[in-house]
Amino acid sequence: MHPRRVPSTLVTQRKTMLLGALALTTAAITACGPATNHTPVTRTPVASAAGTSTSTESSSPAQPQAGSTPDAVAAPGGALPIGDSKSPMPPAGSCHAANRNGQPLPDTACTPGATNPAVTPSTIRDTICKSGWTSTVRPPTSVTNKMKTESARSYGLAPTEKGEYDHLVSLELGGAADDPRNLWVEIGSIPNPKDAVENSLNRAVCAGLIPLPVAQTAIAHQWGTAFDDAGLRVAGAKICLRDNPTRCVGH
Repeated sequence: MHPRRVPSTLVTQRKTMLLGALALTTAAITACGPATNHTPVTRTPVASAAGTSTSTESSSPAQPQAGSTPDAVAAPGGALPIGDSKSPMPPAGSCHAANRNGQPLPDTACTPGATNPAVTPSTIRDTICKSGWTSTVRPPTSVTNKMKTESARSYGLAPTEKGEYDHLVSLELGGAADDPRNLWVEIGSIPNPKDAVENSLNRAVCAGLIPLPVAQTAIAHQWGTAFDDAGLRVAGAKICLRDNPTRCVGH
């Protein structure tokens, strides 16, 4: 028996139907997208041994570059800003003082603290550890009185509020003398309890118990816990290293 021959017109119709179904399936897959998400592949040029450029593939997403703040020059290592007398005073009412254990603390966004670039670990013997040095850098009242009025306005303080116009990082710890970021109106008695902490930290730095940047960061972060933050503890009339209680200096 001879096989039944299919008319050529019918074959053509079947081919057309099959191609149409295949097109619809492809369109549906494209519309739905891939089943899983893939991180775009980036190519990084790499110098080959012959001096030409090749490329390597990485599935890691590109990392954004850290932003810069041109108006706030930071010291190396993410330390406190370096002092600049031209730093702008914060707008009126934009700063809000805090309080911890009954002691005032500045608004860190307005008063983060700033350091004197002339005071470094290698210059402390000729600066903060030298008797009378702070008087050579302390700004005159003709400057600070005007700054105090503007700073009080930034913190929304009434003109009748009593307080010391305080260097957050004190001059004896290498604080900036006339940078608004290092000055604020510390409401309360004059002198205030913070002064004693600053003096003890100065002695600890000059005695070699702790590095200068440690003392500066500790006093700027929260002066009420500065001894703990700097790895120190008070023992009677002495201040000692917490991890080595035999190393002390007069408190």
